[in-house]
Amino acid sequence: MARIAGIDLPKNKRGEIGLTYIYGIGRVTAQNILTNAGVDWDKKVQDWNDEELNLIRTAITLLKTEGALRSETQLNIKRLMDIGAYRGVRHRLGLPVRGQGTKNNSRTRKGRRKTIANKKKVTK
Repeated sequence: MARIAGIDLPKNKRGEIGLTYIYGIGRVTAQNILTNAGVDWDKKVQDWNDEELNLIRTAITLLKTEGALRSETQLNIKRLMDIGAYRGVRHRLGLPVRGQGTKNNSRTRKGRRKTIANKKKVTK
């Protein structure tokens, strides 16, 4: 099992896909890392030898990944909230940040529906 940046990579996946399990590495970055390390994209993670693994590890250490990237993202969100920016207020309220509407959608950000009972009509 290949372990890079504190993440166990799935051994039955292609290298290009396996590297995307690391936070901060997408498909294009994974392809660039494998190209720089001289490893074939289609080679499965379980087929990497120790030399290839070390080359990939050194290529990844040049990037900001996992914990450092997560903390930077959280600090950026905290900064927006502290200065009172519109995006920070949306983060604080748990609403969509990037201009999406909220009348019908945005259940991911708002959570489950909270049903509000109707007012009872007064009978005469």
